[in-house]
Amino acid sequence: KDKKIKFQDEISELQNKYLLTLAELENTRKRMQKEKTESLSFAIENTISEFLPLIDNFENALNFANDSSEEVKNWAMGFQMILSQLKDILHNHGIVPYHSVGNNFDPHYHDAVEIVESNDHAPGSIIEELAKGYKSATRVIRPARVKVTKQTLEKNQDLEDKKNQPQIDENENINQCIEDENCCKKTEDENSCRSENDQDKDSMDQDPLDQDLKKSKDDNIKINK
Repeated sequence: KDKKIKFQDEISELQNKYLLTLAELENTRKRMQKEKTESLSFAIENTISEFLPLIDNFENALNFANDSSEEVKNWAMGFQMILSQLKDILHNHGIVPYHSVGNNFDPHYHDAVEIVESNDHAPGSIIEELAKGYKSATRVIRPARVKVTKQTLEKNQDLEDKKNQPQIDENENINQCIEDENCCKKTEDENSCRSENDQDKDSMDQDPLDQDLKKSKDDNIKINK
């Protein structure tokens, strides 16, 4: 009975090892297949990227042909068909162009070949696309070559001057207000004291006879009452 239990344990252990090995083998197979697919896709994308300048030249030539004679336009129709076939190849491999003008500059998608000063656009805006950018589902095949804006020197100087202006401390304003209030209060007290002193001085400056007449007049008023 003990041997039977021992054999069952060994069989169970071997089965677990077999299942673990089988799972590792399957994971390895999937990983190798994924790496193979990625390597093949990477090779195709690199090869196609070498044809992108050719597509650029076709597009530029066809744009120029639109303003040419009828004979040139007839020739251009054939080149237009070739260009369409090339674009179909790109599309079949998941490679598409992307729009850049009007967007903000992103170093992952754009290559800045020129920086221009402008007050009409926000800094870092793309105002012109010199060459289209292309991307696949997983990565950028070729970044777009673009013109990017920056602030003008005058505007930068204005911002710098505004930044360097002395800032008025709020506590300093409060202290100044307190000082002004104390000064006003002190001035009012001085004016009040000056008024009382002036009254006393006026009383002392009156003639003694005038004082007696005033006193007598006051007494008569009291008697009449």
